[in-house]
Amino acid sequence: MSTPEQQTPEPQSPDEGPLEKEALARLVAADIAPGSYVNLGIGQPTTVADHLGPEQGVTLHTENGMLGMGRAAHGEEVDEDLINAGKIPVTETPGASYFHHADSFAMMRGGHLDVCVLGAYQVSAGGDLANWSTGKPGAIPAVGGAMDLAIGAKSTWVMMCLLTRDGTAKIVPECTFPLTGVGCVSRVYTDLGVFLLEGDGKVRVRQMHGIDESGLRELMPEVPLVFPEGEAA
Repeated sequence: MSTPEQQTPEPQSPDEGPLEKEALARLVAADIAPGSYVNLGIGQPTTVADHLGPEQGVTLHTENGMLGMGRAAHGEEVDEDLINAGKIPVTETPGASYFHHADSFAMMRGGHLDVCVLGAYQVSAGGDLANWSTGKPGAIPAVGGAMDLAIGAKSTWVMMCLLTRDGTAKIVPECTFPLTGVGCVSRVYTDLGVFLLEGDGKVRVRQMHGIDESGLRELMPEVPLVFPEGEAA
């Protein structure tokens, strides 16, 4: 199955400010092509499910063994036996199916998912992904199915805040944290912009939110950024 064609939305003016988490989730949801099979990683990516419309025909997959996951469940919708991989109660869509998690991982490893959306600690300019450990002593590893998804999906997108709490950019020339996958990330969605990675070591800026070109260059002075109609810095 070929990956459905994706549409690129119009650029947003920097004056509109950084994207809130729900607005970022809506942006990612809008970019998912109709008819896609998609896995949403634990954490912020799970919110994308709340913004997918039935007209898109997107089928959500979870590592714990479900095709046809719906949005998050609330109130009387909650069924304690119906959860996603992050243990969050969810709804099901018509035609949903359930299976052993070994079969679920076979789908991931077999290249049957069009897109996976993951969180990250770091993404390198070359598309390397680090999202399971910071490497610090005593840190609890949280790999889950990320390694299988990052390499098995046809397209791997990252959804995250661009900066850490201390203001350090998470898009870096080279990852310093333990890697989840090498050269696997093709797109990074953040509160301050959307970035495209095409395997040539350059980071193409598709959109900016609440920041301008000079601001991004200041945050990531060693990252080879390419702006529309521009050259790498």
